[in-house]
Amino acid sequence: MKAIIQRVTSASVVVDGETISSIGKGLCILVGIHRTDTRKELDYIAKKILSTRIFDDPKTGKRWDKSVKDLDMEVLCVSQFTLYHILKGNKLDFHLAMSGEAAKNMYFDLLSELKKGHSEEKIKDGQFGANMEVNIANDGPVTIELESLSQTSTKD
Repeated sequence: MKAIIQRVTSASVVVDGETISSIGKGLCILVGIHRTDTRKELDYIAKKILSTRIFDDPKTGKRWDKSVKDLDMEVLCVSQFTLYHILKGNKLDFHLAMSGEAAKNMYFDLLSELKKGHSEEKIKDGQFGANMEVNIANDGPVTIELESLSQTSTKD
């Protein structure tokens, strides 16, 4: 599983001209699910999303000292199968991405785990499988790529 974590001042998802989800200051997470991912990878990514110290401490000013959970901020997750692509010449190949219903179930399980670990009302998401317009006001800019441990050694 792969997560592209972006610290944002705001983020939103628009589908067919309608804003379906939005957050203020927090994290926007693009989530890619590998075809071999299991609950182990899901748990690892969920824990890291909530605990990575990506924010400055507002009281002390100490840099890189607080997590999204520490500061009770919002998280907007967006499923993005294209994170597991291979470029063959000029053609994209997505055979490494988990497909269909299995990916949908894994994505919703990730959302559930984030809600359990943080706060249900603080976890928002896009629309799985939809053509989404994702608006991100990157703060910093800060973007962190996170990949589950088992995937970092997978070659295909």
